[in-house]
Amino acid sequence: MQKDQSAAAALKQPGFVRREWALPINVATAVLFLIFSGSWLADLSNRGWFAFILIWLFAAILISAFAVVRHAEELAHALGEPLGTLILTLAVTGIEVTMIAAVMYTSGGGSSMARDAMFAVVMIVLNGMVGMSLLLGGMRHREQTYNLQGANAFLAVIIPLSVLGLILPNYTVTTPGPSLSSMQSIFLIVMSIGLYGVFLAIQNLRHREYFIAPQASSDTNESSHAGEGGPSIPFHATMLVIYLLPLVLLCKKLAIPIDHGIRVLHAPPALGGFLVAVLILSPESLSAVRAAMGNQLQRSVNVLLGSVLATISLTIPAILIIGFINHQQVILGLDASDTILLVLTLGLSMLTFASVKTNVLLGAVHLLMFLAYLMLIFER
Repeated sequence: MQKDQSAAAALKQPGFVRREWALPINVATAVLFLIFSGSWLADLSNRGWFAFILIWLFAAILISAFAVVRHAEELAHALGEPLGTLILTLAVTGIEVTMIAAVMYTSGGGSSMARDAMFAVVMIVLNGMVGMSLLLGGMRHREQTYNLQGANAFLAVIIPLSVLGLILPNYTVTTPGPSLSSMQSIFLIVMSIGLYGVFLAIQNLRHREYFIAPQASSDTNESSHAGEGGPSIPFHATMLVIYLLPLVLLCKKLAIPIDHGIRVLHAPPALGGFLVAVLILSPESLSAVRAAMGNQLQRSVNVLLGSVLATISLTIPAILIIGFINHQQVILGLDASDTILLVLTLGLSMLTFASVKTNVLLGAVHLLMFLAYLMLIFER
């Protein structure tokens, strides 16, 4: 009862409208597209109209995603590590899975979108955002420390699932093309969910200390109460859900202009997956970079590696199940150049997180790998 009263009090605070200015944009855009999308999206041949619709939807989803991450961060501060960061990564992964599923439903033949989006997440996070965090953090603090056991736990699950989900389908012979048979798909679904479940038990129950910076473990209780005195945990949880619900509709509508633009402009198919990943990862990535620059590298590592792990572990089962429901062949296997990039990225990540201290050199190497990924999107 007291919690409900604190949530209601938060709604009446003078700063509520100023803080939640994105909410009316989110809801109004969702309602308008729910009513008029049939006519608005029926003909996108006019370039001006196409650009207007794409920018409108892109901006509305991006603003809402920032709001979701803001409330997830408040929950993270209130609940402490690692549970708070888990909520943040699951919220972002939920948006990502929704967008990928929407694109798969919209473009019947575009079943490689899920693979492209997952690969884009791995490249953006493990190379672009890890590189940016280590580079900027190293420039400001020279060397930064984190809990090596936690990073190794993330990589121990990321590496096998990435290889089994994105490389192995190229070498199976039961089905033609870079896809899996029904039995192989069911096994991968069970394995992905099972490994992620075991990881969550390790992260939040048996070995929580792996995901807390050693030198900051004594300060954990203090930081976990940083949100006291402001809006309550139920308030932030409610607002997070309120922002997420319209995003489900907006993501489905955005899939139509993205698919149209790639088809008409003859853009590389991988560009669609990259745009989806950038849109969803922007708020979370900003949070990770801010944490690294504030000398909270452990939080940055938890956010970034947790994002990759949640994406691989949850997106693969989701898109395979959607493939079963739609009787769609889901393309998972990467081509030769992307496979080399993925293997190189995983190996480089193992070297980066093999020591408890990081510096600017490691960040620079990861950023160069990210630039190589961008170049190969347009020039194979």
